[in-house]
Amino acid sequence: MENKSFEGAQKRIEEIIEDLEEGNLPLRESIDRFKEAAELLKFCDKELKEVEMSIQKIVDKDGKIKFEEFE
Repeated sequence: MENKSFEGAQKRIEEIIEDLEEGNLPLRESIDRFKEAAELLKFCDKELKEVEMSIQKIVDKDGKIKFEEFE
């Protein structure tokens, strides 16, 4: 899945979960969908970690605005 977005991956994960919960897929297809969801979850986790590292918070000290990395 090239050029995937966090939102697109999240939507696809939800679709896969619905398909698996219905229980109508053949075993092989269920396993393939499970693997796809696992890869998408890894992608989402990586995206969240990258965003978390880049978030900055504004701190007002002595009337000055200072940017600090979010922890």
